[in-house]
Amino acid sequence: MSDIAAPTGPPPPPPRRESAPALGLLLACHPGPTVAVTTLVTALAAAAGRDAGGCALVGAAVLSGQLSVGWCNDAVDAAHDRAAGRTGKPVPAGLVGAERVALAARSALVVCVPLSYASGPAAGTVHLLGVGAAWAYDLGIKGTAGSWVPYAIGFGSLPAFVAFGLPGRPSPTWWIVAASALLGCGAHLADALPDLADDRANGVRGLPHRLGPTGIRVLTPLPLLAATALLAYGCSDRAGRAALVGAATLAAAGTLLGGRHPRVPFATSVAVAAIDVSLLLRRGTGIARSTARLTRRSSRQCA
Repeated sequence: MSDIAAPTGPPPPPPRRESAPALGLLLACHPGPTVAVTTLVTALAAAAGRDAGGCALVGAAVLSGQLSVGWCNDAVDAAHDRAAGRTGKPVPAGLVGAERVALAARSALVVCVPLSYASGPAAGTVHLLGVGAAWAYDLGIKGTAGSWVPYAIGFGSLPAFVAFGLPGRPSPTWWIVAASALLGCGAHLADALPDLADDRANGVRGLPHRLGPTGIRVLTPLPLLAATALLAYGCSDRAGRAALVGAATLAAAGTLLGGRHPRVPFATSVAVAAIDVSLLLRRGTGIARSTARLTRRSSRQCA
């Protein structure tokens, strides 16, 4: 005998079977940005003077952090993605379940902690601050006017992570951290543009959604140009000045042609970002400002 009444109404639908969980996890980690950021930061560590083992540690820490952020994003957005009909994404397409993606995100975050601190306490702390900011974005800040802040913190933390992990634990150069933060702001605006309408329909009201498509196209080049100016300032030579002129020309072309060709501003912003990344890698040892050895190597590199 039981006091529990039988359920009324139609039975709940059975859980959707995962058709390809391994492939789904691979796609849900946002492989393009994950690989790009991991490769860039590992190359920056090599240019700054980390040995092969140190570069491997940096790459593993950044990879685990980026995996956790990508998986967190898709797990949190699963319901919105289904509502928007984004069947090109792995969870609404049925390749993998949101619960599995969320578990992968938490596991990658746990792994990220010791890998980050393997480069030292300051390096580990600043890297986890950046990863934590990205998680905060996914968990709610993306829907506020301050949605740009986690991007600024996340991108700005990466050269600081590399610098603090160098021998002697030197402090990062302020203008490289600032330039990286500005790159993050530009990336945030550019990344939001393709999904702007769907995000708005699902109640997302971050800074890009408040600006609208025109505002995004006009504003995106500005932080990227500011980043170029800072990086050119840090290595004031002919190549730096040429990069600044080229970035300004691209930004102006994107603004002038954007009315007739809506995709041009985005393309020119990507080109400016590529210039900034090349300048960042060219700086090499200039990301740190402590030991005389690093200063001499940076001066030779800018000569």
